[in-house]
Amino acid sequence: MSDELGLGIAEINREEFDEMLALSQSHHVVMRGLDVFLQMMRQAGDDCRAEWAAAALAAEGSRIENAISFLQRICDTFRAEGHDVTVIKSLDHWPDLGSDLDLYTDADSKDVLQLMKRSFEAQLAPRSWGDRLARKWNFMIPGLPEAVEIHMGRLGQTGEQVGIAASLAMRSRLAVIGNRTFRVPAAEDRVMISTLQRMYRHFYFRLCDIIDTTALSETGDIDFEHLRFSSKIAGIWKGVASYLAIVSDYVNHYRGRGLDLPPFVRVAARFGGDELHFNRGYLRIPIMPQSAKLYGSQLTTLLLNRELKNSVRLSLLPCLATAAAVGQKITGSDKGIW
Repeated sequence: MSDELGLGIAEINREEFDEMLALSQSHHVVMRGLDVFLQMMRQAGDDCRAEWAAAALAAEGSRIENAISFLQRICDTFRAEGHDVTVIKSLDHWPDLGSDLDLYTDADSKDVLQLMKRSFEAQLAPRSWGDRLARKWNFMIPGLPEAVEIHMGRLGQTGEQVGIAASLAMRSRLAVIGNRTFRVPAAEDRVMISTLQRMYRHFYFRLCDIIDTTALSETGDIDFEHLRFSSKIAGIWKGVASYLAIVSDYVNHYRGRGLDLPPFVRVAARFGGDELHFNRGYLRIPIMPQSAKLYGSQLTTLLLNRELKNSVRLSLLPCLATAAAVGQKITGSDKGIW
C-alpha cells in the first residue's frame, strides 16, 4: 500500500468509514478488508478508528456465524434425508460470506420444498421468470436474514447448463470452514460457476471475485486442461478464458504480477481487464459487443451439440433481459423478471 493511500485511509471520518463499510459489504470483503484497516489503526495508535473497525468486524462475524450454523443444519438435513447437496458460491469468499446462501442438489423439487418447510418452517419467496427457467428456489427461514437459494438439476441463467450440473456432486470435495465441514465444488467447477455468474448473467466483477479466483489459482488446485475440456463442451470456454484474463490483468495492475495461466488460456480469451470500467460501485463488463459474442458462442455450441431444449432455454435470455430492462425503466425494479 502506498504511503499516500495509507495516509488517506488513516484520516477518514465516520461518514467515510460507513461508506467504505457499505462498499466492502457489497463486494464481500468486510472481514478481509477491515482486518487490515484494524491492524493499521492499532499500529498508528488510533483507538477511535480501531474501535469502528472492531465493532463492524464483530457485527459481521456474528452475522456469518449465524448463517454458517444454519447452512450446516440445512446440509446435514439434506444428507439425513438421502439427498446430495453442494454449497456453491457462498463459501468461495471465506472468511467472508455472501448476502445469501447458495446450494445445488439433484433432489426432486417436491422433496426439497417439503424438506425445507418441514425442517425449517421455510417460506418460499416469489419466483421470477428467470428463477423458473434456471430451476432455482429461494427460501426464507425464521432467524436467518439471508435467503437460501437452491438450484435443482440445472445451472446457468436459463438453466441451460445440465452437463456442468450433472457432474458437480460427483466431483465435489470437502472443505473445512472454521470448525465445520461442507461439500463444495471442485476448483474447475468453481471457475465455471463464477464465469456463468459474472460473464453471462451480471456482467460485472466484485473485488471478492478477483481475490477468490487469484487465491484459487495460486493454490495450484485448478486443472486447466480439464477446465478447458469441460467448458468447451458447455460452450463457455471463451468466457472462462476471458474471466481468467480479466482477473490476471487486474491483479497484475496492482501488484505487478498476474496469474500463472497456461498460454492457451490467453489465446482463447476474447478480451481482458482493459475492457472493464468502474460504474455504480462495480467493475462493469461491456455487454456489446463483448458479452453478446460470448452468449452467441455458447448458444452455437449447444445447437451443434444438438441440445435443442437447452438451446431454446438459452435463446430466451435476450427476451428476458429486455423485459427486465423495460421493467427497471418503468417501475424502477426488475423484480419478477430477472
